[in-house]
Amino acid sequence: MLDDLKIFITAANKHSLTAAAQHLDMTIATVSRRISALEQKLGCELLHRSTKGLKLTPVGESYYEECAEFIDALDQRISNLDQTLNSLKGDLKVLAPVNLGSGPLDAFWQEFVKLYPDIALNIELSNTLQDIRDTRADIALRSGNQTNSSLIQNKLGHIEPVLVSSPQATFTLPDCIEELQNAPSIASKMFVDWLLINQQGEHHQLNKEHRHISNDMNVTLNLAKAGAGITLMPMSMVIGALETGELVRILPEWRGQNREIFLVWPYRRSLSARAKLLKEELTKFLHQQHWFHPSP
Repeated sequence: MLDDLKIFITAANKHSLTAAAQHLDMTIATVSRRISALEQKLGCELLHRSTKGLKLTPVGESYYEECAEFIDALDQRISNLDQTLNSLKGDLKVLAPVNLGSGPLDAFWQEFVKLYPDIALNIELSNTLQDIRDTRADIALRSGNQTNSSLIQNKLGHIEPVLVSSPQATFTLPDCIEELQNAPSIASKMFVDWLLINQQGEHHQLNKEHRHISNDMNVTLNLAKAGAGITLMPMSMVIGALETGELVRILPEWRGQNREIFLVWPYRRSLSARAKLLKEELTKFLHQQHWFHPSP
């Protein structure tokens, strides 16, 4: 009915079915039929047709005064929304976990703002699971299994947690999984319980008391570099230190459970062109990282 009202308002403004049809990119027959359908639905005549053109009836005048401003405002808002969704210029709010958004993705953010300077990034990092709708974010990067069925979930791949330690550690590094139980260890709160998996698919549940615990993985990483113990951390966090020799792999045949990485957004919200672009660029970036295993 809103579309029919728009046709009626346009015809009234143009005083002509022909002019209205040209403005709306419709045939004259379609415009006439849609106005007639509206009149039938309302049970009154809105426009008086004559060889001199169109003229509002008294009832049509009332409907016009009631609806014209509303229809024009709605058209403007739809136009603004279309521009907001389809423009590559404007704001883009992204949610991400601290340990992934800061550090492993530093190079991505730097490259993105160089390539797309008209996009104003609002990156909000948190270790707590934020509601994407409450925060009015455009898109969110999530780590771990996602149970929220109200979100569209695009699985990008996974990151393997690995056991690492400083090569300068003063304790004896374990040679087998059984010796790991008595070795000093450090844990982030996300990786307190260690379920380890070897290359043959065997599982080993390690429940132990860690010497140090932190809610920040960067603190855990620094303690490991200082030789305070063995830790289990995502490869994305430790690959740099492994490459420089600050850390070494411990029991490399064992790893932790895969940390699955998702991009999510609400079902009822269209992704803006800016969010789609970030999705494409982030996927391409992750596929190029040695620490990331893309989904097939």
